[in-house]
Amino acid sequence: MDTALSLAGVLAAAEAAAPVESLDVVARILKEHLGAASVSFLITDFTGSSVVRLGTAGSVDTGEPARRITLRGTVYDDVIRTQQPAIEDSGRGTYTRVVAPVTNRGDAIGLLELFLPAAPDAEVMREIGESAHALAYIVITNRSFTDIYQWGRRTSPLSLAAEIQHRLLPASLACEAAQFAVAGALEPADHVGGDTFDYAIDRDAVQLSVTDAMGHDVQAALLATLVVGALRRARRAGESLLEQARQADQAMRDHGREGYVTGQLLRISLLDGRAEFVNAGHPWPLLLRDGRVRQIAPKVDLPFGVLPLHTYRVQSLDLRPGDRLVMLTDGMLERNAKSLDLSDLIGHTRALHPREAARTLIGAIVDAGEGHLDDDATVMCLDWHGAHHSQRDAATGADLSDASQPSGREGSPRAMT
Repeated sequence: MDTALSLAGVLAAAEAAAPVESLDVVARILKEHLGAASVSFLITDFTGSSVVRLGTAGSVDTGEPARRITLRGTVYDDVIRTQQPAIEDSGRGTYTRVVAPVTNRGDAIGLLELFLPAAPDAEVMREIGESAHALAYIVITNRSFTDIYQWGRRTSPLSLAAEIQHRLLPASLACEAAQFAVAGALEPADHVGGDTFDYAIDRDAVQLSVTDAMGHDVQAALLATLVVGALRRARRAGESLLEQARQADQAMRDHGREGYVTGQLLRISLLDGRAEFVNAGHPWPLLLRDGRVRQIAPKVDLPFGVLPLHTYRVQSLDLRPGDRLVMLTDGMLERNAKSLDLSDLIGHTRALHPREAARTLIGAIVDAGEGHLDDDATVMCLDWHGAHHSQRDAATGADLSDASQPSGREGSPRAMT
């Protein structure tokens, strides 16, 4: 790639364009530079079950009946799941199709798809990989200025309650760091049930929360807004886990109109791995260790907002390198899901990235309910690598402090037929 088309050049061209047009600008640059017949960016929806074509330069008949493409069983699904680019003969003897993941710190934002006049060599694949990496930052930057990316992430129009609920979630649903990888997934019920999840990384700790507001629809979404706002306010002020719980409880007492919210709060030190845990009337988490899944049974305090006034207990959580912790809401345990063995499913998905494991667990619940849920289903999946892990490879997600650790993303492309 020449100087004008370096990673910095691609980012500069995108920034010079309007936020809505930045993806089209990058697509045109790649189309001209690589002589591609078509270049597209496809964004993943909230559920991770489909993609939508947004930025496009050129046109190639891909045989797709609609702009929204269901992922299951497609090359797109394979690339997102494995985080490896795929090279495929189009079958028409004219173009070679390349699909590359557009991912930032484990958050699978979308895909870059190109139709090239010939099979790409290693240098072209390097350029495509750099461009896909740049696209991730372009989307992250520009989604603050326009609704086009939010539109692309919606499988169907959201109710008011669902709109409120989605705005409470973290901007990135997954994150990789040297010490851990975390991902959350949420499937709203037919009548939104007020589930949320959240995480934040500080200099010396990672903090997670999962909450479930009583009731349904807008009332549940408003209760969720109260408790998430209170938790974030206390967390951002540097308060302890105990004070975060106290402030969430107080917010519910002051403004919750006798409503309540269950929740779990988790803080893990990135310095020594010490984990603290608060359970406010919430279902117990599951722990995968050495191939075996067991339920963690901490002491349970009252939900936020429930009388009488009480003090929350901060408990120690035994978390070891190699563990996978799964925090969930009771929608994962509803009657339609009773035919599922969650422990068994967690065990079978242990080789998957937390992003894919969470997505698989949610998908199983949705399938069990035949597409309809009586209550929101939420999963947060954390892989703990250990406090001594301090560096990761930004291109692959691999831990640089231990070469034996499996990579979160593989860099070599796979030929598809």
